[in-house]
Amino acid sequence: MTSKLADYIAEGRNLSADEREIAALALQQISDAEQAEVDAAWDEEIDCRVDDILSGKVELVDGEETQRMIRKMLAERRKP
Repeated sequence: MTSKLADYIAEGRNLSADEREIAALALQQISDAEQAEVDAAWDEEIDCRVDDILSGKVELVDGEETQRMIRKMLAERRKP
């Protein structure tokens, strides 16, 4: 953590609970440009995943089978 960030945090502790909540929410918001980047990255990822499905590169597994696979993997990890 930079000293500048540490100073901001220390100053933030002097705010009321309501002001800290408002500041936290404001800091979590991203700009329209940043959101456009995120959306573009997700669009690209979705296109890649759809291509993988349509080309047969990946095999789809239904939800119940996925749960069974996860339970099996977790059980194997618990074994001594």
